[in-house]
Amino acid sequence: MITSAAGLRLPTNGLDYAILALYFVVVLGIGFAARRSVRTSLDFFLSGRSLPAWVTGLAFVAANLGATEILGMAATGAQYGVAVVHWYWIGAIPAMVFLGLVMMPFYYGSRVRSVPEFLLQRFDKSAHLLSSVLFAFAAILIAGVNLYALSIVVEALLGWPQWVAIVVAGVFVLAYITVGGLSSAIYNEVLQFFVILAALIPICVIGLKRVGGWDGLTSSLDKSHGHSFLTAWDGTGIGEPNALGANWLTIILGLGFVLSFGYWTTNFAEVQRALSAKNLSAAQRTPLIAAYPKMFIAFLVMIPGLVAAVVVPQIGHEGAEFTYNDAIPLLMRDLLPNGVLGIAVTGLLAAFMAGMAANVSSFNTVFTSDIWAKYVRPGREDRYYLRFGRLVTAVGVLCSIGTAFLAASFNNIMGYLQTLFSFFNVPMFVVFIIGMFWKRASMKSGVWGLVAGTTAAMVNYFWIYKQGIIAIPTDQGANFVSAIVAFVVGAVVMVGVTLFTRPKPEAELAGLVYGTRSPGLDEPPAEGDDAWYRKPALLGWGAIVLAALCYVPYSF
Repeated sequence: MITSAAGLRLPTNGLDYAILALYFVVVLGIGFAARRSVRTSLDFFLSGRSLPAWVTGLAFVAANLGATEILGMAATGAQYGVAVVHWYWIGAIPAMVFLGLVMMPFYYGSRVRSVPEFLLQRFDKSAHLLSSVLFAFAAILIAGVNLYALSIVVEALLGWPQWVAIVVAGVFVLAYITVGGLSSAIYNEVLQFFVILAALIPICVIGLKRVGGWDGLTSSLDKSHGHSFLTAWDGTGIGEPNALGANWLTIILGLGFVLSFGYWTTNFAEVQRALSAKNLSAAQRTPLIAAYPKMFIAFLVMIPGLVAAVVVPQIGHEGAEFTYNDAIPLLMRDLLPNGVLGIAVTGLLAAFMAGMAANVSSFNTVFTSDIWAKYVRPGREDRYYLRFGRLVTAVGVLCSIGTAFLAASFNNIMGYLQTLFSFFNVPMFVVFIIGMFWKRASMKSGVWGLVAGTTAAMVNYFWIYKQGIIAIPTDQGANFVSAIVAFVVGAVVMVGVTLFTRPKPEAELAGLVYGTRSPGLDEPPAEGDDAWYRKPALLGWGAIVLAALCYVPYSF
């Protein structure tokens, strides 16, 4: 464990603990209240497809507000500066819009319960089984990241050893997911969204005041880190050096297209929230509604990272006491008064539980529906799968506790997450995108595209980058390259395999390939869905334009 518990111990008092205890009571109360609506496996895994768009939209963005957002993105801001906004304005918004406008009609209309199940319908059992196993494995690894990040805060709050903090936090998340299923997770994520904002806003406001406002912050960073640290694109020309270790091409293709689209369009932890919506219109609007708070959360994680770079100038340096992951806890310790500190701690715990719950709930769905029910114990009664889903939730949490210790070995957990995304999400995305837009893509091309893409990403990262065969300045830059390599290799292999194997009969592709229509899309729109402000196209293009405008102040 790199972080020093003694150095990060937060000065909490009774008021802070009272706020935290109240939040835990409410979370468990929501879990037990949601239990009443869980009668079938569909209720447990997809909330009975009954939730309104505003609920699923907030849950969609809250599910992503885990370690990636809070500790990971603040760490990225402290390490790379304003370049952290790339993960939002080009690395999230376009993909979220694409999911809502283009991909949700395929997902929702085909009535699949999971992302891998879509591959079963589009390709064959081999692609389905491989994607299910890869996704289940990745979900546990990512849940472990959130659990590790949560343990940092619990350790700083209570002074507990890391392993105790990880176990206790994991058991608490297990309790409310097992009791109430996805409904419990989603309604808690809506609550957690607002608690997270209440935690981050005071850190930003008080942090800026501490360094002399935005002008004082930028002046200090310009002297200590250079002007490029405060711009999004400066120094990103091909061959130019910059803190991120990536040029504009790898940022746009590696992050903005491959990693981003791979994560947002195929990561079932996110897509599951949209699939739980009450109808197709609500499912489409789920990621589009989420895009608006998502683009402004960039400021709430960027500012603490920049402030930490000023207040703790040695943070993350070799031999320093604190890593970049400690940026948020350090600011909480040094800046926040009691009461506000309690809200901040509660918000961080809420964020990490939201991220972990999203991955665990998606893991139990995929493992139960796509692996156990399809290949191990098919044809059992629905109550059997409901009971098994609760059991495998406990297994998922126990596995996450193990992978949390793996995450502890990384200086910047955002870099670790991006590595996982390049290994698992990108190959799945290339299979999806080719399968959706090319009718000729054969049944066998799906599984070979997954194998080739995953293998190529791992070879690039562990052999070409780690062994120094090709010089790439940073782990993040290597992740962008790995994502591009995975996409290209996976696509080439899919095309090659397709040329020598038979395609799926066209009659079986209804609703699975662009230009075809699924019977699931024939449901009449709900009352009010045709209102102009609910039009998916308006919401989507509005988010794209707004994200582009956000770049303007940080591009010169």
